[in-house]
Amino acid sequence: MDLSNLKPAEGSVKNQGKRIGRGQGSGKGGTATRGHKGAKSRSGYSKKLGFEGGQMPLQRRVPKFGFTNINRIEHQGINLDTLQQLVDDKKVKDTVNFETLFTTGLVGKNDLVKIMGRGELKAKLKVSAHKFTASAKAAIEAAGGEAVTL
Repeated sequence: MDLSNLKPAEGSVKNQGKRIGRGQGSGKGGTATRGHKGAKSRSGYSKKLGFEGGQMPLQRRVPKFGFTNINRIEHQGINLDTLQQLVDDKKVKDTVNFETLFTTGLVGKNDLVKIMGRGELKAKLKVSAHKFTASAKAAIEAAGGEAVTL
């Protein structure tokens, strides 16, 4: 080894990439690889979301329809088979309330809970929720539990 064949350690030197807009001597001066004129050549340019080059954008070509009821109340549905699964996994013993449903990740902190009648419930549970379907309430009471409306 001598001074003629020294080179840096592998991976210690990174390629700097092209230096744009640093004068004519760089070979990338003048327009700085942006071409001549137009929005894309100027600083601060950003394409609008959904812009299609002046063609009528999709969100304006497609007609509007329907309406949204501003008074609608959304409930997060939990079925009886889900409650039975919680009992089988030993996550609940005798009561199911909003806190237990929230900690198991079945509902969000601002959700309203509605217990629905899919599946069957074998465990005796005291279930607290905002709403119950008739079949769910009947199944809970048939299993020896009680349904408490919040």
